[in-house]
Amino acid sequence: MNLLDFSNSIEGYLLVSSILLTLGIFSVLTRKNAIGILLGVELILNAAGINFVAFSKFHSAAIDGQMVTLFIILIAAAEAAVALAVILRFYRLKQTIDADEASLLRN
Repeated sequence: MNLLDFSNSIEGYLLVSSILLTLGIFSVLTRKNAIGILLGVELILNAAGINFVAFSKFHSAAIDGQMVTLFIILIAAAEAAVALAVILRFYRLKQTIDADEASLLRN
């Protein structure tokens, strides 16, 4: 028996999800680049989607988890489009995408 054989259990999905969540939180907290922060947020949303699908697969016969995950993917795509438009406009104004410079947009 292989210790890393998670094919028929929820632990494998939760392991992948927790790794993605950890990487996403680390990316959001440590990146100064706005695109790096956006990628971290996307990782966090994908981790949540994996959790919904995993719990739906192992604890429910309904497709609620898949529907919530599809909704998360749609919201993440819209969020990414809006965020990239804001980042592009910010770059045109300031010639940088450093998140620390975003506080200068007030005036």
